[in-house]
Amino acid sequence: MAGFFRRDAAPSASAGTAAGAGAWLVVGLGNPGPQYAGNRHNVGAMVVELLAERIGARFSRHRTTTMLAEGRLRPGGPKLIVARPLSYMNTSGGPVSSAAAYFGVPPERVIVVHDDLDLPFETIKLKADGGHGGQNGVRDIIKALGTPEFVRVRVGIGRPPGRQDAADYVLRDFGGTEKSRLPFVLDDAADAVELIIEQGLLAAQQTVHAPRA
Repeated sequence: MAGFFRRDAAPSASAGTAAGAGAWLVVGLGNPGPQYAGNRHNVGAMVVELLAERIGARFSRHRTTTMLAEGRLRPGGPKLIVARPLSYMNTSGGPVSSAAAYFGVPPERVIVVHDDLDLPFETIKLKADGGHGGQNGVRDIIKALGTPEFVRVRVGIGRPPGRQDAADYVLRDFGGTEKSRLPFVLDDAADAVELIIEQGLLAAQQTVHAPRA
């Protein structure tokens, strides 16, 4: 799977305020603790760990009940705050709203990266506003922020095979073939976040949602 984003590409003139002043808060959802680190449910946390690596930032525990890293995608670019809630998935709202309030980031500049059962593995979709789609972390964030008007990067993990329970499926690690493809998926999801910040959501959607060659 090829990446979406060229590292040396400058933001387009039509990016508008997306590449302007003001911080972005990018949150990767998951469950805390090493026992959950490789779970399908933690793919959002995996993406923000990659983003922190890209900007050369290290996570540290923050008063907002998050592990948090700060940096910029490029010199002169907007500030990027990357966070992993220290709460469990279903109670992600408190840490996200606390981090947004602490840094003065409005909901429309919050990007939440999360797993999605309704998308096939290796599929990434971008949206803003709308419902939670049964994703309990997103549900709690909507409640805590008091609005659904934040950006979501939905990373497909596919439906469980046969009669396997969905709750059991998301709390298991990726399987063999998936595991070999996972680094490419994480790269694409991180690229999608960068596109949103540098070029705006609409341009990012046009790139990410386009049929792949």
